[in-house]
Amino acid sequence: MLILFVFAEEQYDLPLQPLLSREKSTKAASENISFRVFVATWNVGGKSPDSKLNLDDILQVREESDIYVLGFQEIVPLNAGNVLVIEDNEPAVKWLTLINRSLNKANYVPLRGARPVGSPEGSLVFPKIKLRKASKALRTENKRKLKSCNCPIGLERKNSKEFCFRCPQSQTNENDISSEDDEDGPNGPSSANSIKYSLVASKQMVGIFLTVWMRKELVQYVSHLRISCVGRGILGCLGNKGCISVSMLFHKTTLCFLCSHLASGEKEGDELRRNSDVIEILRNTQFPRICKTSNSRVPEKILDHDRVIWLGDLNYRIALSYSDTGKLLKERAWDTLYNNDQLKIEREAGRVFKGWKEGKIYFAPTYKYSLNSDIYAGETVETKSKRRTPAWCDRILWRGSEIYQLSYERKESRFSDHRPVCATFWVSVEAMEDGSKRR
Repeated sequence: MLILFVFAEEQYDLPLQPLLSREKSTKAASENISFRVFVATWNVGGKSPDSKLNLDDILQVREESDIYVLGFQEIVPLNAGNVLVIEDNEPAVKWLTLINRSLNKANYVPLRGARPVGSPEGSLVFPKIKLRKASKALRTENKRKLKSCNCPIGLERKNSKEFCFRCPQSQTNENDISSEDDEDGPNGPSSANSIKYSLVASKQMVGIFLTVWMRKELVQYVSHLRISCVGRGILGCLGNKGCISVSMLFHKTTLCFLCSHLASGEKEGDELRRNSDVIEILRNTQFPRICKTSNSRVPEKILDHDRVIWLGDLNYRIALSYSDTGKLLKERAWDTLYNNDQLKIEREAGRVFKGWKEGKIYFAPTYKYSLNSDIYAGETVETKSKRRTPAWCDRILWRGSEIYQLSYERKESRFSDHRPVCATFWVSVEAMEDGSKRR
C-alpha cells in the first residue's frame, strides 16, 4: 500500500508501512528500509548557551526521528585567540548537554559533573569536562569502534564487491569519534545504556560543530565511521570557515553529512567566494581509506556516497537592495525574494551544487536579526550600524536517490542573530541480510 506525498514541486510515493511503524524499520529482514532523519543548522553568533536554553522545539522532540544531524556555526567567537591559539571546547560540551537533555528527556542521565536542578526539564549545571569525555559519556558502545569494519566474516573474495574483506583499523583520529575503547566509568556505557538516543559522532573545528545521534538500537548497523575537516577563510587551514564531514556505512548504504560555514559578505562578487569554498571542500575532503580490498564500496570522496546531506551557514544573500528586500518582506513575497536568492541563481547557472536538491523555501530570511529581538538589524536607529540585507544564509541541501524531504522550516529563537533552520527527511537504505555480522 502506498501513500502519496506532495512536497514543494515534487511528488513522492512512499511506503505506508514504515510511516506507521518505525519500530519495524530497525529489523534487517527486508531488502530496503526507511528511516526518519532530522537535520538542523544554527549559527549561534559566538554565544555560549545558558543552561536554561530549551532545545525541545528546535529538535521537534514530539515528532521523534531515528537519526539527528545537528550542525552549529560560531559556537565560539571567531577571534584570533580561538583561531590561532587553543580551541575552546567548553561551548561544545554545553551544546551536547542540552541536546542530550532534549533527546533523552524520559531517560535523562546527567553527564558526570552536571547535577540537575529540580526536574530534568529544569535548568542544570554544565559539566566541567573535556569534549572527548563528554562524547564518551553519551555513547552506548565501547568494545567495538564505530570507525572499524564490521563486514560479514563469512564473505568470500568473489563477493567482495558488496562489502570489503578483512579490514584493518581506520586511520581516523580517535578524538573525532564518540566510540573509543575505554573502561566503563560512572557515565560510561553502563549508564548510557538506559538512554534512548546515542551519540555517534561529534567534531569541532574552531567555531563549527557537527554532531550525529541515533536511536541506540540502530548504532549496531553503523561502521566505517570517518571524519574529515577542511579549513577555509583566514589562513585557510586554521578553519575559521570551512567544513566538517562525517562518513559512515549504515546497513549497506553509505551516508555523508556535512556542516559548513562559507565566506561571508554581501558585496557584489562575494557569492563567487562562496562558490569557491564549495568547490574546494568537495575537492579537498578526503576520508581515510579503511579497507585494503580494491573492491571496497566505502568511498573516500563526498560525491561518491549513496546519500549526502549538506547543512550550514552557506552565507548566500539576496541580490536586491536593503530597501527593495524590506518592501518584499512586508508583502511576504517569498517567491520574488527567492528568485533573487544567490544560491538559487548560482545553482541554476550550474556554477555550484550541480546535481544537488533543496526544498522550496516558504519562510522568512533567517539573517540578520537584532539580538533578543524579532526585528532585522538596521530597522532601528540603534541597530543601523549593524544593518545587513536580510537573507537565507542558513540552508540544507541533499544529493542522492531515495531521499524524500518531509519538511523545511525555520524555528523561532532569539538566542542569536540567525534563526535555526530544520529539515526532516525520509531516507531509504539497503538493509543487511539476515545472518549478516552485527555488533
